[in-house]
Amino acid sequence: MSYTRYLPFAGRLLIGLPFAMSGLGKLGAYAGTTALIASAGLPLPPLAFAVAVAVELGGGVLLIAGYQARAVGLALAVFSIATAVAFHSNFADQNQMIHFLKNVMMAGGLLQIAAFGAGALSLDNRAKGTASYAGATVTG
Repeated sequence: MSYTRYLPFAGRLLIGLPFAMSGLGKLGAYAGTTALIASAGLPLPPLAFAVAVAVELGGGVLLIAGYQARAVGLALAVFSIATAVAFHSNFADQNQMIHFLKNVMMAGGLLQIAAFGAGALSLDNRAKGTASYAGATVTG
């Protein structure tokens, strides 16, 4: 067995945890979050709040578990780009430019998950009944 079979899980964990933590943080900061959404000029801040929490918390947990990882990765990539444009597009502020680029980089990693799947240690792979590692597929 090769150590490389653990890398996709580590990647999903490192990308999914910040999303899940951000979603949890938003749950405890409804007023501040909806005010921030409104200040960005987005319509229906309460609805946008609910969508953001669902995408971040739900998507983060699903990504970590490796359930529907390709679809979740794509959804989180789109969310990352949308939040970069909506909240971090003031490039005159270096901090905002850094956050914009961070979101773009996250989207890149998420697109890798969307392209290549969850990997061996995932609910997606368990549902298929196979374990793939080191270039081999084992049916179980």
